[in-house]
Amino acid sequence: MEKMHVGILGAGNIAGTMAKTLTKMEGVCFYAIASRSLEKAKDFAGLYGAKIFYGSYEEMLQDEKVDLVYIATPHSEHFANMKSCISYGKPILCEKSFTANAEQAEEIIKLAEEKGVFVTEAIWTRYMPMISIIKKLIDEKNIGKPIFLSANMSYPMEHKQRLSDPMLAAGALLDVGVYTLNFAAIFFGDKINRISSICTYTDTGMDRSEAITLIYDDGRMACLNSSQSCVGDRKGIIHGTLGYLVIENINNYEKVVIYNSDHKKVRSIDAPRQISGYEYEVEACRTALLENRLECPEMPHEETIRIMHIMDKLRKEWGVVFPFEK
Repeated sequence: MEKMHVGILGAGNIAGTMAKTLTKMEGVCFYAIASRSLEKAKDFAGLYGAKIFYGSYEEMLQDEKVDLVYIATPHSEHFANMKSCISYGKPILCEKSFTANAEQAEEIIKLAEEKGVFVTEAIWTRYMPMISIIKKLIDEKNIGKPIFLSANMSYPMEHKQRLSDPMLAAGALLDVGVYTLNFAAIFFGDKINRISSICTYTDTGMDRSEAITLIYDDGRMACLNSSQSCVGDRKGIIHGTLGYLVIENINNYEKVVIYNSDHKKVRSIDAPRQISGYEYEVEACRTALLENRLECPEMPHEETIRIMHIMDKLRKEWGVVFPFEK
């Protein structure tokens, strides 16, 4: 394809960030916006420069010019949205969390593979070039042997309906806790032996704040904290036998700082310049489609399902159930 025509499904704030990013990318075109409100779609198109707008999701999916659909709806809608995309053979980049639970994720991925439709999760931190920089620093033994990892991710956003309404698959875990879990997965892998956790609750019975501890087969540990009620430092720290790495902003890596065993700063590396950070996942989709892949190597289907299973287990322990799951 000369230019990949992207259609955005959903016209909220995160869709706006993606739209602005697409207009600044090469090899990509912000082609269409679809909302359940024609007026909202029209306003969005005018604001961000979409070539065409639709007052229903299905209308956009029928447009043969759409090469990739970016799904920017609440978690509760992802399952139905992706099923519709697959029925029209449209490649999918779906916002995190991929679905409300692992059962939905498994069904979507199985269906997409059966139909030969590309689908990947838009957990943007998985696609960023900073990952390879940090891994190289670890591999070079700058901090010795990694033993312990911590990650914090919190924002004061309880006022948002999507984070309080159980029907929208609300709660901190699927919105921000998923980033801490992915951070641990990227740098400590998947050989988890045991998980311990605790959470507090919103007035609607959803998880408000949580502390999650992962114990790995080799004895390493990851402590992950997230909340939808306060301002967090967003730091990720990887502690080793000779020092530690501090990653600023695990939601959009800004820089990594190396400290030695005397807590002296040894080196600081800034993240590469970027448009917004969303461009990396879009470019990964474009590459995968050109190579006729059904998934992105940066976030394989197997990993999406594994993370969803962990979150299911955590919610079960906490007694956090969405009404549509009963």
